[in-house]
Amino acid sequence: MKFLTWQKLWFSLSIFLICLAIASLVSWGLRVGIDFSGGQLLEAQFADQTDINQVREILDDANSQEIIPNYSISKTDSDSFLVRISANEEELSSLRTSLNEVGEWQEIRFENVGPTVGKDLTRKAVIGVVMASIAIILYISWAFRQVPPPTNSWQFGITAIIALIHDLIITIGAFSALGHFLGYEVDSLFITALLTVLGFSVHDTIVTYDRIRENLLLNQGKLDFAEIVNNSVSQTIVRSINTSLTLILVLLSLVLLGGSSIRPFISALLVGVTIGTYSSIFIAAQLLILWQSKSKKAIK
Repeated sequence: MKFLTWQKLWFSLSIFLICLAIASLVSWGLRVGIDFSGGQLLEAQFADQTDINQVREILDDANSQEIIPNYSISKTDSDSFLVRISANEEELSSLRTSLNEVGEWQEIRFENVGPTVGKDLTRKAVIGVVMASIAIILYISWAFRQVPPPTNSWQFGITAIIALIHDLIITIGAFSALGHFLGYEVDSLFITALLTVLGFSVHDTIVTYDRIRENLLLNQGKLDFAEIVNNSVSQTIVRSINTSLTLILVLLSLVLLGGSSIRPFISALLVGVTIGTYSSIFIAAQLLILWQSKSKKAIK
C-alpha cells in the first residue's frame, strides 16, 4: 500500500481530531477530582465483614440519583474503606446515610484535603511528562545514532515526540468530552494513564522507526527516502495493529464489564492506545518524510 499518496488524508484527520480536542477543552474543560481540587477523605470501618462491591453498589446508586457527587473508594490494609469525595455538608450527610444502608459502621478518619495538594500534584504531573519527553528524545537519538543519510537520529527523536504530543492532546480532549457527558474526573490515575499511553505509543513508534533504519542501511542509494519509509510501514503495519488490537480488546471489555471506579482510567487508556497506534503508523513516519522533503528543498 502506498501510504505516501494518502499523506494529506492522515494529516487532515489528525488536524481535525486535534481541533475537536481543543474545542472540547475550551468549551467544557476538565472535571478535576479531589486529588487536584481538594475535598474530603472519609475512612469507614464496618462492624461485619463487607465487600467493597457492596459499598460501591450503594454509593453508585446514590451518585446516579445525584444524592452524592462523584467519588472514589478503596480498601485499606486494616479492612476499612477510604472514600474520596468533594462535597458540601448536605452531600456529606447523604454519604453517611448511604453508608448506613450497607451496615453498621464507624468513622475512623475524616480529613479535608486543601488545594495546595492539588497544585503540588499538578506541578509534579507536568514535570513528569516534560522529563519523560526529554528522556525519550535523548534515548531515541542515541539508539538511532548510526542511522545513515539522508536523515539523522535527532529527526527520529523529535518526530516521535511530536507524534506523542498529538496523542496526548487528543486523549485529553476526549477525556474532557467524557467528563462533560459521563462525569469522568481528572485524578492521579488519569495522569498515570497519560504516562502509560506515552510509553506505549513511543514503543509502537520505535518498532516502525527501527524497520526504517534497517531498510535505510540495506537500500542506500537504491531507493529514495519516501519509498523506504513507505516499505517499512507496510512491513510493520500488520504487527503493530495485531499487537495493539489485543490490548484494545482487553481494555474495551474492562470498560464494558469493569467497575465504575476504574472505568475513567481504562477509558483514557483505550482512547490513548487507539490514537497512539494510529499515530505510530500514519503520523510519525509521515513526519519523517515531510521533514526530509523540507530539508531537501532548503538545501536546493
